[in-house]
Amino acid sequence: MEWRGRRQSDNIEDRRDMSPGGGVGRNPFGRGLGFPSGGGGMRRAGGGLSIGTIIFLVVMYLILKAMGIDMLQVLDGGGSTTGGSGYEQSESGTRTPANDEMTAFVRTVLAETEDTWNGIFQAAGQTYQEPTLVLFSGQTESACGFASAASGPFYCPGDRKVYLDTEFFNELSQKFGASGDFAEAYVVAHEVGHHVQNLTGILPKFNQARQHMTEAEANQMSVRVELQADCFAGIWGKFTEQKGILEAGDLEEALNAAQQIGDDTLQRRSQGYVVPESFNHGTSAQRMRWFKRGFDSGRVGDCDTFSNPV
Repeated sequence: MEWRGRRQSDNIEDRRDMSPGGGVGRNPFGRGLGFPSGGGGMRRAGGGLSIGTIIFLVVMYLILKAMGIDMLQVLDGGGSTTGGSGYEQSESGTRTPANDEMTAFVRTVLAETEDTWNGIFQAAGQTYQEPTLVLFSGQTESACGFASAASGPFYCPGDRKVYLDTEFFNELSQKFGASGDFAEAYVVAHEVGHHVQNLTGILPKFNQARQHMTEAEANQMSVRVELQADCFAGIWGKFTEQKGILEAGDLEEALNAAQQIGDDTLQRRSQGYVVPESFNHGTSAQRMRWFKRGFDSGRVGDCDTFSNPV
């Protein structure tokens, strides 16, 4: 997939360097460096600093400043400069990865989904409301509850955001055997497909109806929802192909990813047998078929998984 040099979306919220309390740290959630606490703060010998210590600190500060080292800036984290951590701090106090190829890739894929769905909605006389994609590492909060890397990528209709721990891409390749940039792009496009379902009222209707369903019925309906999102991802793939940025083997990468994350394949890999009534995303064959259907036609009307056999 020839994604480099193309437009990148601004609808990205990068939380990969944020601690749960809103602070910044390379290793969040209480594992970063800190000062020992003695009942609520740093301990001070004798209840305060001696006059001699204060004079020494002032002298050292002046000497270091004369050498071109401003300890106030060092202690403050260097302002807006780029430090050895490889992160840039903005005026708002948040930091984003500098020269992060993964961020650039996700931004570009998200921009391509925006172009696709803006065009489709405009052709239907409607306005596409673009989602925000949240990048996080390990754990984060969402309007749908607490999110962790174990939950995998997901879309939250409550805040209209896609959540992605980019380490999932490594897992997709190493654990599930689905490598390639177009396989990764398919994951993003699938979650954006859920956003399209939310805008068109499909997700709200499903979430309301499932309250009156048995678990088996809800699973069956969930499969149809997920397969439609696969089909919508295929539509995005079709529009991307028409732009001439797909490379040989890209379609096969996406289809392989769909195959590797089918319910039957995942269950067989994890427990050695399958339980069809527990499927909630669709089999490998179903996921591949519906992605390919969207890719072949490029039409939303061909993604009706609710009226057609899946």
